[in-house]
Amino acid sequence: MIEIKPIGNPYSEAVIDLILNIQQKEFNVPITIDDQPDLLRIDEFYFATGGNFWGAFINGEIVGTIALVKFDEKAAAIRKMFVKKDFRGKEYSIAQKLLEILITYCREHGIDEVYLGTVSILQAALRFYEKNHFSIIEKEKLPSKFPLMNADNVFCFLDLKS
Repeated sequence: MIEIKPIGNPYSEAVIDLILNIQQKEFNVPITIDDQPDLLRIDEFYFATGGNFWGAFINGEIVGTIALVKFDEKAAAIRKMFVKKDFRGKEYSIAQKLLEILITYCREHGIDEVYLGTVSILQAALRFYEKNHFSIIEKEKLPSKFPLMNADNVFCFLDLKS
């Protein structure tokens, strides 16, 4: 059974292990923990600003994450959407469940605009976001306060008002 719950600093090590393995080993994205200091300070970076960070667990093992950075009164960015390779796909639907929890959180907390940045190599992720009604937008269309990540080269937007 899949358990999804908010997680904070005590989970940093497990989260870093999960995410870096996917970024570096699976997709060869040239990124290190130094590029992602937020993972060492989950509570301060995500929760303190009105966002959240969720982990998906199967038998006590963290197999997926999704995070929300609130950067404006009604706008937020999805970050750290990762699912361990063995747990991807329709059998578990972990990514879908994580995204639904994040969107519910946004609706409950008055966040109308959800943005995200990703890398073009992650084609399955882009298809997933498009299937979930995100639109690809130009970098220039991002709000000025959007927290840019250096590696990102594709940007998406979801309007929760409509």
